[in-house]
Amino acid sequence: MSLTVADLAGPGMTEFQEQLRLQHEKTMHEELEKLLQSSTGPEAQISKKDFEGFRSIFHRFLQRKGPSVEWSKIQRPPEDLILSYEKIKAQGRPEGITSSLNKLVVLKLNGGLGTSMGCKGPKSLISVSNDNTFLDLTVQQIEHLNKTFNADVPLVLMNSFNTDEDTKKILQKYTHHRVKIHTFNQSRYPRINKESLLPIASDLGMKGANADAWYPPGHGDIYASFHNSGLLDTLLAQGKEYVFVSNIDNLGATVDLSILHHLMSQPASRRCEFIMEVTNKTRSDVKGGTLIQYEDHLRLLEIAQVPKDHVDEFKSVTKFKIFNTNNLWISLPAIKRLQQENTLDLEIIVNPKSLDGGLNVIQLETAVGAAIKCFDNALGVNVPRSRFLPVKTSSDLLLVMSNLYSLEAGSLTMSKRREFPSTPHVKLGSSFTKVQDFLKRFENIPDMLELDHLTVSGDVTFGKNVSLKGTVIIIANHGDRIDIPAGAVLENKIVSGNLRILDH
Repeated sequence: MSLTVADLAGPGMTEFQEQLRLQHEKTMHEELEKLLQSSTGPEAQISKKDFEGFRSIFHRFLQRKGPSVEWSKIQRPPEDLILSYEKIKAQGRPEGITSSLNKLVVLKLNGGLGTSMGCKGPKSLISVSNDNTFLDLTVQQIEHLNKTFNADVPLVLMNSFNTDEDTKKILQKYTHHRVKIHTFNQSRYPRINKESLLPIASDLGMKGANADAWYPPGHGDIYASFHNSGLLDTLLAQGKEYVFVSNIDNLGATVDLSILHHLMSQPASRRCEFIMEVTNKTRSDVKGGTLIQYEDHLRLLEIAQVPKDHVDEFKSVTKFKIFNTNNLWISLPAIKRLQQENTLDLEIIVNPKSLDGGLNVIQLETAVGAAIKCFDNALGVNVPRSRFLPVKTSSDLLLVMSNLYSLEAGSLTMSKRREFPSTPHVKLGSSFTKVQDFLKRFENIPDMLELDHLTVSGDVTFGKNVSLKGTVIIIANHGDRIDIPAGAVLENKIVSGNLRILDH
């Protein structure tokens, strides 16, 4: 008899279920040992560390006894634990900023691929603004900091086995930049058959079809992998004290001198070990994790942890007004301490996947922000929306490529010519999903300074120097095509049907 995910969902555990769990843990241990024995070459030792981590998360997965939070215990965080960014900024121009910067490390989460946008290879290598990639912009930002303040802020990239090789090749182009760049790899864990709860891997090969047998286990793996790589100790020995962590596809996640100053100015006895940047939720952010007060600790609450009958309440923009941007400021000595004590307890995210061929698997993952409950004197800082500018879709890409933003020293800032502080709501249809297709549909990016809302669906192309203002909806039905002519000005317009501009 086999134990499945469904069998683990109940809050109780019978003696029979416990025996099944023990049997599965024993069988998993045997399968992992086989995989280790089949590994050869320099990867073997790394794989052993990975499998130790996987064995631990699998054990905790089997021991789960229902939801990780009791809804009745959830409270709103006290105001003194969610600081206003404006109050932090009002503390004035930081003094000794070079000294503070020299204690800082910038770490970008670089494990993702660009497959959701139709690209091959690391997402960080997609061009997003003036032919600059995410990685180009990151390097430019830190180089500007180092030059301006005569500082030595290093860049660290946490790669995955999916992105490491391509990223290392491209790093050669930055050899002469004033930025020291380090990399380390997050773990690789075996995907689990959803029915049998056993690894689908047969050996450690990373190429070909067998690559589907492995996955990088979410950004919560940063703590163990950073520590195990030896890079954490190296940076501590250099006098580094804090790391600023963010997703590499969040173009708003730049080093903020006011937050850094706030961290460095606290007395040693009350030094904050963890700051999570949050921002006000809109209706497009209803699934984002939020900060709560739970058993006298700040805690990240993700939608996956919410009981089904409270999901609508969680999505409310009135009860839960903020969400996690995944911009985090974390004490390096504290990471070292928690790793040595083995006291980081991150909630497990069970991520179901369906592979080619119809095989259903699960991935056991964790989130970096979930560790906030484990650090001393943790805080949230409610930052402006401008610090959350992720590029997840072609709709996001259109915004950052447009004249809504200006680019300076690797940083995007909202154009002063836009009268509204918020960005337009843009929804592009499936014809625009892949970056390559997206670029073919624009002779150049339209003027969007006065745009509030844009919806485009179907076979639509844009000529040069188009202006979009107010609310614009363009719908080409199946079999129809709409070519927006060069120089067109669409203001509060609905365009549908079939519109072809033919060459003469």
